[in-house]
Amino acid sequence: MIDLKEVCKFYQVGDDRVRALDHATLHIYPKEFVSIIGPSGSGKSTLMNIIGCLDVADAGTYSLDGLPIEEYSENQLAKIRNQKIGFVFQSFNLISKLTAEENVELPLIYQKVRRSERHRRVKDALAKVGLENRAKHLPTELSGGQQQRVAIARALVTNPSLILADEPTGNLDSKTSQEIMEMFHELHDQGNTIVLITHDNDIAKQAPRSIHILDGKVTEVTR
Repeated sequence: MIDLKEVCKFYQVGDDRVRALDHATLHIYPKEFVSIIGPSGSGKSTLMNIIGCLDVADAGTYSLDGLPIEEYSENQLAKIRNQKIGFVFQSFNLISKLTAEENVELPLIYQKVRRSERHRRVKDALAKVGLENRAKHLPTELSGGQQQRVAIARALVTNPSLILADEPTGNLDSKTSQEIMEMFHELHDQGNTIVLITHDNDIAKQAPRSIHILDGKVTEVTR
C-alpha cells in the first residue's frame, strides 16, 4: 500500500541546505496498524507530509496503492488526499462555528456527494465514534476527547484507504489518550490501515509494528 524507496527531502535554512529525510525506505501493507516514532527534529513530520501527499520528495520514489505519487501534480495530490487519506491531527482542526456533524460532513461536500448520502454517512461515522448524541454540538461544547472523536469521524466519513494520525493523543490526558488508542485498535480490527505518528514510546508500542526514525533515517522496524 505505502512504498517509499530511498526518499530524500531537503529544506533551505538560511545558507544551509538541511536534509530532513535521508534515503528513507519503508513499506506498509494494507490493513496494517503501524506507528512511526522519533524525537523532535527526527524527520517524522516530513515523512508524514510525504506519506499524506501534503509534500513531495526531492529524490526517491513513493507509491500509494500502486500510484506513482512523485509524478503527480498538486491538483492530483489534492484529489488523492481527499479520496484516499483520512487525517487526524493533534490540534483536532475543527471549525469552531460548525457543529460536530457539519465538521464531519465537510469532506463529503468537497467530494460533491449528494445531501441524502452525506447525512447517512455522517450519522454512521459519528455512531462509530460514539457521538451520535452530540451531533448538534459545537466544538466548544465538547471535551478534548470528544473533539478528537469528531476528527476521527471526519477522517472516516470518506471511506479512505489510509488513516494518517499525527500525534492524535498529544493534547489529551492519559485516560482520554487510552480511550482514543482503543478506538484506533477498533478501527484497525474493522480493516482500516492506520499510520500513527508519535514521539511517545508508550503510544508507539500499542501498534503491532513500529518504525523508528532518527536524523531523517529509518533506523529500526520492530514488531
